[in-house]
Amino acid sequence: MGKLTTHVLDTARGVPAAGVTGLLCGPDGLRLDFITNDDGRCAAPLLEGALFRSGRYTLLFRTAAYFAANGVALADPPFLDEIRIDFAVADAALHYHVPLLVSPWSFSTYRGS
Repeated sequence: MGKLTTHVLDTARGVPAAGVTGLLCGPDGLRLDFITNDDGRCAAPLLEGALFRSGRYTLLFRTAAYFAANGVALADPPFLDEIRIDFAVADAALHYHVPLLVSPWSFSTYRGS
């Protein structure tokens, strides 16, 4: 059974990024709000089973709000406010894990497992 998961790591502090809010957008107008837990993950897969389909997706992470809530002094406007990751799912029977490694000044992502 395929599924979509995410994980956010705060590379500036070396900890999981708890409390990051975000939005998942996908095929046919799909919109799903999420928030990361103490481990920087969502409590359950963002999508799985029949709800997870092939197509184009966007994950939007509200990282400036996360860093501000954790006492990080940010420029106005912040260098990175929201991070948008556009990706495609070719085979919805597989697990697609899209982690975000983030600091107030940089980010990276990859297809994980």
